[in-house]
Amino acid sequence: METDDLLLFVRVAELRSLTAAGRDLRLTPAVVSSRLIRLEKKLGMRLLNRTTRQVDLTPDGHQFLQHSLNILEAVDQAQSAIAVSRDSPAGALKVSAPVSFARLHLAPMAAAFTERHPQVQLQLVASDRFDDFFHEQIDLLIRVGELKDSNMVARRLAVSRRVFCASPDYLAREGTPNTPEDLADHNCLLLRFPGSQQWRWTLVHPTGQQETLSLSGTMDSDNSEILTQWCLSGQGIAMKDLWEVAPYIKEGRLVEVLAEFPPVAYPITVLYPHSQYLPPRVRQFVDFLVEHIGDPPPWEKADGLCRQEIQF
Repeated sequence: METDDLLLFVRVAELRSLTAAGRDLRLTPAVVSSRLIRLEKKLGMRLLNRTTRQVDLTPDGHQFLQHSLNILEAVDQAQSAIAVSRDSPAGALKVSAPVSFARLHLAPMAAAFTERHPQVQLQLVASDRFDDFFHEQIDLLIRVGELKDSNMVARRLAVSRRVFCASPDYLAREGTPNTPEDLADHNCLLLRFPGSQQWRWTLVHPTGQQETLSLSGTMDSDNSEILTQWCLSGQGIAMKDLWEVAPYIKEGRLVEVLAEFPPVAYPITVLYPHSQYLPPRVRQFVDFLVEHIGDPPPWEKADGLCRQEIQF
C-alpha cells in the first residue's frame, strides 16, 4: 500500500470531491478515481460513496480515515527525524499570507529559503482571508493585525506601522487634512471584504487616546493593491501599511498626511499549530522569517521611515 494513495484518500475525504483533491495534488480526475479504486480493492472494502455532486465516506471509510492520518503523521515524523539528523529540512511546507504581503515580501524570502534548503517543497497561498488552518493543511499562517484567541502558537515578527497617504496631485487639488475631522471632507479609499475592519479608521492622538472614524468615499475594494494604485493615481486618501507604500513615499509619489495622528499599528505574526514534534522545515522557516524581517523591519530600515518602537 502506497502512502501516496493514503494521502490522496485523505484529501478526497477532507474536500468531499475527487476533482478538488486531484487539483490540490495536481492529478487528473481519471488518475484520482483509478487510484482510489485500486486502494479499495487492496483493502477489500468500499471507502467512499460517490455521487455526481459529492463524495461521502462509508462507515469503513470513516474508520480507515483515522488510521490513514496516523500513518501519514508517523511517516512525516520519521522523514523529519531523518532530516534533523542530517540538518537538512525536507518535505512539503504550505504557507499562507495576505496577498500583498506575500507578493511584495514573502515571495522573495521564500525563494531564498528554498535555495538554502532545496529539499523543501514550498507552497505559498496568498489570501486575505483567515484560511481554515487544518482543513487546508496549512503549516504556517502569517497575519497582519490583532489575533483572535487561538490554540496555535503565535510568534511576533515585527510591527506593521501604517500611514495616511495621498498623491501630491490629489493634495494640490483637494487640500491637505490638518485634523482627523478633516478626513470627512475627503475621498477616503476603503478596504472592504467580509470580516475587514479597515473601512473604519482608528488613529492615535498625540495624547495616546485612540479615535475610530467611520468614513466614506466613492471607491472601495477588497484588494489592498488596488487601493494603492488608486491612491497613486490621485483618487483619494488611503490608510496603508508602510510595507506597501514606503518606496512610494521615499520617491515622493505619495505623501504622508496627519503624521501627528497615525493609524493604530498592528503586529505581523506567524502562527503554527501546537505540536509535540515540530517538523524541521516549519521550525527553520519560522527562524528564517524572524531573521529576515525583525523589528524594525527591512522596509523601514531601507527607506528611513523607522518609527518609535511600539509595545503590544
